[in-house]
Amino acid sequence: MGTPATMPGATMNGTVFGVIVAVSFCHLLNDMMQSLLPAIYPNLKSTLYLSFGQVGLVTLAYQITASILQPLVGLFADRRPTPFALPGLVVLSVAHSYDLVLAGAALLGVGSSVFHPESSRVARIAAGGRHGLAQSLFQVGGNAGQALCMPCD
Repeated sequence: MGTPATMPGATMNGTVFGVIVAVSFCHLLNDMMQSLLPAIYPNLKSTLYLSFGQVGLVTLAYQITASILQPLVGLFADRRPTPFALPGLVVLSVAHSYDLVLAGAALLGVGSSVFHPESSRVARIAAGGRHGLAQSLFQVGGNAGQALCMPCD
């Protein structure tokens, strides 16, 4: 793959904006998918006849895997970089039972917890010494993804 300074699209200081923009766009998609989960709560509640407590447990399953697991995944990724896909939405899209909804929410969280440390690492590699700019552009993607899903609520 080469060093950031020798990659296509690198500027004189070694910053690879194409990679940073791509990772930021992926962050947009990831955080938009995360925002879709609360948006479908009313449908899940009425279709599967869930109680508010059960909907709360869906949130808990997602939050535990997305938030609490993320630092552990980050530690692992520091030692062995491993990019993964986000299978959670696929499971949620075909969920016909509460157990599948919980599994889909947990998988969405696992995918998110894997995505953030890995993609942040890639943005830092592509930064070419401009770490603040790269991280800021990466963050803009996530914020935009959440904002794009606001009309979903």
